[in-house]
Amino acid sequence: MVCCLLASLFAAPSAFADPAFGAHGSVEQVYATGLAPGAQVTLLDGGGQTVATRNANPLGGTLFRDVAPGSGYKVVSGGEESAPLQVLTDQSAPPSTALYSQSIPEDGYGYLTTRDGTKLAIDVHPPSDVSGALPGVELPPLPSGPTPTLIEYSGYGYANPDGPENGIAIIANLMGFTVVDVNMRGTGCSGGAYDFFEPLQNLDGYDVVEAVAHQPWVLHNKVGMMGISYGGISQLFTAATKPPSLAAISPLSVIDNTQTTLYPGGILNTGFALEWAKERVQNAEAAAPGHGQAWANKRVEEGDAVCKANQALHPEAANLLQKIEENSHYKPEVADPLSPVTFVDKIDVPTFMACQWTDEQTGGHCPTLAEHMTGTSKKWFTFTNGTHIDSLDPETFNRWFDFLQLYVAERAPITTAAAVQAAAPVIFKEAMGIEGVTLPPDPIQQKLTYGEALAAFEAQKSIRILFDNGAGKTPLGESSPGKPYPGFERSFDAFPIPGTEAARWYLAPGGGLSDSAPASGADEFTWNPNALPKTDFSGSTGSGDGGLWTQTPAYHWEQNPAGSAVSYLTAPLGADTTVVGAGAVEVWVRSATPNVDLQATISEVRPDGKETFVQNGWVRANERKLDAAKSNPLEPVLSLRESDAEPMPADQFVPVTIPLYYEGHPYRAGSQIRVTIAAPNGTQPIWAFDRTEPEGTTQVAIAYGGSTPSSLLLPVVPEVGDVPTGLPPCPGLRGEPCRDYQALANLPASPPPPGSTTTPPPAKHLKCHKVFKKKKVRRGHKKKGSHKSIKKKKGKARIVCGKAKKHRHKHRHGHHRRRHQRGPGT
Repeated sequence: MVCCLLASLFAAPSAFADPAFGAHGSVEQVYATGLAPGAQVTLLDGGGQTVATRNANPLGGTLFRDVAPGSGYKVVSGGEESAPLQVLTDQSAPPSTALYSQSIPEDGYGYLTTRDGTKLAIDVHPPSDVSGALPGVELPPLPSGPTPTLIEYSGYGYANPDGPENGIAIIANLMGFTVVDVNMRGTGCSGGAYDFFEPLQNLDGYDVVEAVAHQPWVLHNKVGMMGISYGGISQLFTAATKPPSLAAISPLSVIDNTQTTLYPGGILNTGFALEWAKERVQNAEAAAPGHGQAWANKRVEEGDAVCKANQALHPEAANLLQKIEENSHYKPEVADPLSPVTFVDKIDVPTFMACQWTDEQTGGHCPTLAEHMTGTSKKWFTFTNGTHIDSLDPETFNRWFDFLQLYVAERAPITTAAAVQAAAPVIFKEAMGIEGVTLPPDPIQQKLTYGEALAAFEAQKSIRILFDNGAGKTPLGESSPGKPYPGFERSFDAFPIPGTEAARWYLAPGGGLSDSAPASGADEFTWNPNALPKTDFSGSTGSGDGGLWTQTPAYHWEQNPAGSAVSYLTAPLGADTTVVGAGAVEVWVRSATPNVDLQATISEVRPDGKETFVQNGWVRANERKLDAAKSNPLEPVLSLRESDAEPMPADQFVPVTIPLYYEGHPYRAGSQIRVTIAAPNGTQPIWAFDRTEPEGTTQVAIAYGGSTPSSLLLPVVPEVGDVPTGLPPCPGLRGEPCRDYQALANLPASPPPPGSTTTPPPAKHLKCHKVFKKKKVRRGHKKKGSHKSIKKKKGKARIVCGKAKKHRHKHRHGHHRRRHQRGPGT
């Protein structure tokens, strides 16, 4: 009897016995696997108090989020109890660096363990992989031993052994680099649960950098990062954690702020942005037929036990779609950690970045990162018009290649330049679907030593702008509209461009844009988000036949139907006028409904009767209040805080600023700048707006002149001067559709009666002040054949913002044309 009792006692579950499940502390999280599906699971703190209770998912996993860092936590389920657990802080350095001594194969598929025990799926591609991916292309002989190494990190199927999905590892292999492709936690065969750029995901990036850099096959025991889009954005988050072994980053086609892509102007982007989020949700599901990433399901079916076990926490993925719905307004505590513009100042390694003003996926807002990336002096940016893939255009490709060779491989680019040049036509045919694209000559690649090449590279200015991408000549001097070559380029020391002047044109009667405010009047239109198709492109959005990235894709940029928009046009420009930056459309608006979503479109109406799309801007009118701390006239930033939302008043005109996204466009002499205001939709290839306000249609009036001086404000760069090339072909400019110009007659509205307007915010709201200059001779820029200089008018006001005083001499000696005198600033 006693023996049976003792046997029964020792067989009973004990707090000191190892439980059947596994439990681990993580970064402000605790997770458990191996549980009975549906079982109740409780997390206890060090004092034995219940922190939270959950049920295990169908795969036997569970995850507790938002757990305070500390020790002594335990997981209890089914009468079993885990050993005490440590919950980590979100500090960059791990409690122990011992995990970085793990062995990672120098070739092929495997797993990398992070600080919380999660295994991430990786695939290592040595330079020799290029021979299998690009038949007939061979690297020159490379020294044996360690190789320069790059990391490509995202939630796409990067670790797929059949080749990275949406990755560009093969290009880096061609450059002579080993590439480690990594799937983020909670995706593919990686363990853990997915959440969009949570701190833990960024610390995984830190661990990946350090673990890879410590491998004996990595040259210099330092690694760089590379990638485009998702794989570019992840670099910003990872680099901000400051891994000691990170040599450099090279993000391409990235965002500056989650809101500017997801909620432009406060309006949900139900096109690309929301669809991308839905894809992330599907990709984060546990691998199964029709769920998760297909390659992971294949691995499971083929017997990959680690991949199978790693699916246990995938059902614990954060509800990304719910987050989107719950955060339609700006909440700093939620939005700022997800917005690179708020933390890129922490990045302290050499950086090369490239973005497009007309990127159809991420949007044209990336340039704001340049002025905020203050943590490193070794930084170079290339901006151009073009599609998402154009961060790999030949001119940009050359500079990216040079950068990686110099700051990661630490060798002269000439070492592997020949192989890259030879393979260029194959690369661009695959990436863009364009035949016959080659790399132009590059002076850095002609330097014979590392020291010479490095000195030449570092002598280049930080900001490079490629104008009229698609209108340039090939390296052989041939014209081929739509091929990714710029018409011309300019480089500058900083962004915004020093010496930038604020050029203002006032909305005027008859659809005009004039140099001075006219008498008061108003136009109106019937607001209808279905007046145009949702997008201006259909078909392949990549490099497929007739795809968006190909040479001359068939855009369907339709004219606004009569009465569905208002349009305003400058007089023909008297001289070439180059705009670089954002700007705004500042209008006085009356709406028949308490809220209305507005879209502004900027275009160039050319002397040959063609019209070229340049840029858009958006605003939800009840979200019209600007963030005073972040705004200046040329870069207005909407507050988008729920507390700042204010309905449109009935029967009153109120000032509404429509912030424009960035552009880098040379408007030729004789052209006219056009601004069109309408309901959203119809001007973007894959951005669309299905949840506009109000429902149905409404009447919108735009007032001008008098006490309601609506205007267009653009950042003009006089330093560019005369544009060295003629009008680009139509079609031809990449990412900028072109069509025949068609005038749009504005419909008159009743003008604002006395007392029907509300007072706009004071000038100090925009962190600017007005400076009145007495009559003064402006030196320089004399008329040909004349010794007379242009004089500024007495009492002329100019808006001074930011660092205007530093560049005052550039305003005095710069562009003198009248339309630029309305408020130079930087």
